[in-house]
Amino acid sequence: MKAFKYFSILILPIIVYISFTSKGWLTHIPAIVFFGVVPLLEFFIKPNETNFSKEQEKIEKENKLYTYLLYLTLPIQVGFLIFFFYSIQEPNLTNSEIFGRIFGMGIMCGVIGINVGHELGHRNNRLDEFIGEILLLTSLNTHFLPYHNGGHHYNVATPKDAATARKNEILFTFWLRSHFSSYLEAWRLENRRMQQENRSWLHYQNRMIIYTICNLALLSLIYFFFGQFILYCFVAAAISGILLLETVNYIEHYGLLRKQNENGRYERVKRNHSWNSNHQVGQVLLFNLSRHSDHHFNGSKHYQLLKSVPESPQMPTGYPGMMLLSFFPPIWFWVMNKKIKKS
Repeated sequence: MKAFKYFSILILPIIVYISFTSKGWLTHIPAIVFFGVVPLLEFFIKPNETNFSKEQEKIEKENKLYTYLLYLTLPIQVGFLIFFFYSIQEPNLTNSEIFGRIFGMGIMCGVIGINVGHELGHRNNRLDEFIGEILLLTSLNTHFLPYHNGGHHYNVATPKDAATARKNEILFTFWLRSHFSSYLEAWRLENRRMQQENRSWLHYQNRMIIYTICNLALLSLIYFFFGQFILYCFVAAAISGILLLETVNYIEHYGLLRKQNENGRYERVKRNHSWNSNHQVGQVLLFNLSRHSDHHFNGSKHYQLLKSVPESPQMPTGYPGMMLLSFFPPIWFWVMNKKIKKS
């Protein structure tokens, strides 16, 4: 029964359906719920700091329902993407209504396409990884897997990591630095892997080659079947999802750095090198992503098993609320820089 709380993610396609089939302010209902209602609820619902006992952990580790839910998101994401292509063509939509539907799809891209793709991309079997790749493709963010697993988890909380926000770095400049640097790093990592295997960088086993072809094929198909306007709308939705991801990256590691010894080597990644949040609403809607400290301590651990530990620095509220706060740099710095000193 513990797995069923994560089925609350189905609230997202429901409210996006309302956006795609409504007019006026209801087209903005996904943004209102996830960045209005959810942050408000998290002020009133007590954070959940409890962990599974060792016996419970063994049981829940073998519970396939957690993985089946992740699989279920694939037809939902693909189905809503096709639905989006038709809904955005509805006659007489205002610019505001078009924007509302684009951002609704963008939230789907960020929460399901990228976040679930991230979780499955950490699994050690090809089926899960393949489903994760398709989900990331729906957000045009396939480079995420090579960079995230081979770069971010290795270099997190150091100046070498594109996805670690520096102290006093503004969110909007971080977006550009993180996204484009991680894209280039993904190419570098895959090219180096090909070199180590005595293969050309142009080899078909270079994932970035395959991902690039798939991205171009998807964009071409959308243009061919739906036209230029729908292509622009899809790209806008994908960019929205990517910006949500980069905002999450920003809040997860802001200002935290690992110590460096006299030989220039960084200390091992610990649970105090990522910000943690135990706020329950964002926790279940994002598949425990907010227990990020434990995720970096053990990247292969499945989402339902992630723990809250006392040594992890704690966010003052959940992910949606922290994302909103990051849009106001002076307030963000005032709140978070004080917490960095205490961490």
